[in-house]
Amino acid sequence: MQPMPDYSLSVSEQLKSLTVSGALQVDSAQMHVAKCLDRVLSGLKQRRPAAKTSALGWLFANKKKPSESVKGLYIHGSVGRGKTMLMDMFFGMAPCTKKRRAHFHEFMADVHNRIAAHRLKLKQGETKQADPIPVVAAALYHEAELLCFDEFTVTDIADAMILSRLFSELFRHGCVLVATSNVEPNNLYKDGLNRSLFLPFVDLLKRYVEVVTLDSPTDYRMEKVDSQPVYLTPIDERTDMAMEASWTQALHGRKAQPLEIPMKGRSIHVPLAADRIARFSFADLCEKPLGAADFLAIAERFDAVFIDHIPLLGPEKRNQIKRFIILIDALYDHAVRLYVSAAAMPENLLTQARGTEGFEFDRTVSRLFEMRSADYLALHQGRRAAE
Repeated sequence: MQPMPDYSLSVSEQLKSLTVSGALQVDSAQMHVAKCLDRVLSGLKQRRPAAKTSALGWLFANKKKPSESVKGLYIHGSVGRGKTMLMDMFFGMAPCTKKRRAHFHEFMADVHNRIAAHRLKLKQGETKQADPIPVVAAALYHEAELLCFDEFTVTDIADAMILSRLFSELFRHGCVLVATSNVEPNNLYKDGLNRSLFLPFVDLLKRYVEVVTLDSPTDYRMEKVDSQPVYLTPIDERTDMAMEASWTQALHGRKAQPLEIPMKGRSIHVPLAADRIARFSFADLCEKPLGAADFLAIAERFDAVFIDHIPLLGPEKRNQIKRFIILIDALYDHAVRLYVSAAAMPENLLTQARGTEGFEFDRTVSRLFEMRSADYLALHQGRRAAE
């Protein structure tokens, strides 16, 4: 059984204790956001419901607007500034018995599945409620009065068109939203199709959350791995240990776990991920039926990618070679920081250069060398800072 969180603590107190111990650097921008999160914590504590005397108490309680509305929080800023770390602290301390934390795209995939299930019930005559949004919102609130989103971003028109109505219902029930994002609310779904229909959601969001910027000057995500070797060879125990050391430093104390990236009716499995850092083996990426769209989704989703055990690539691995070429192109074009362990240096990976593949692999070799350079690192940092 896991110990209960200590609700007497605050995010700012925990952050301060970590800086005093030397585990973290003093960062005034992070402390400001921590105090904003403490405000939400305080509101949630005051709103904590008394024990219900009736088994149906939740049903009648949900029909009432909470007497104490709690304004949520929307934290935006560049990658690697500590948004996920602060969210970790906040979510662990949140006193709600019903709370949910998810990446925004995962949450919306769940919403669309619920809408589809409701429409099927309507078609089969199992419900007379034509509009699925109120039903879905009520069910979501019953499961979680606090919603925490990592990496709030809107890119899908299907999401954009229902967000205003969905969150109008959720906020009406009393749902509290805390989210992190790389963009401020006014830039959500920027240049999206029919964006004018999405803008009411931005206005709604601003009414129900406080918007705060985390503009720390330090990219903690990469601070400790900048000096680490990024291309390790050959594949042996020492290389594995060095990769593990770089991975541990990149995590910066965060917990890595498997992740699924939704891809139109299927998903891309990520063996290990934390925030915007992911780790794969060569087999995970190049020995499975993945294509350009999958590699593009990975490049857009992560800022740093670790790939273990790239083998020598002979003629019998033609499909794997093609995928590897496309993968490196996608990561390079998105300035993703790459860490690999390989059987040989880039120019020696392809055992037999033939035809178009040999010509294309020359580009891959060039990019693998460039991705190890200080200039590429500067490009990586510049692009990420601009997002």
